Amino acid sequence: MATNERSSSGFQINRSLLAGGAVLTGIGALFGTAGAVMVCAALATAGRDWVRRLDTPPTSLAQRALREAKVASSAGWEAWRTEHHSPN
Repeated sequence: MATNERSSSGFQINRSLLAGGAVLTGIGALFGTAGAVMVCAALATAGRDWVRRLDTPPTSLAQRALREAKVASSAGWEAWRTEHHSPN
């Protein structure tokens, strides 16, 4: 059995080169995945440490921002209602 096979159109495939390329591609994909996992783990750890060092937890900041947005929305709505419903 030959390593090169010729089809009727003359297209020739070197099977050993094809197999070697497939193996190297698979190995490269594994290394790439392992590298991506390591990067994600490093970023997650750094993010957790940063959040722990904050003076105010992010949930408190989010709650305060939500309260402020509600107050601003109510004030805007009240101003609009007063302007549009006042007698001319």
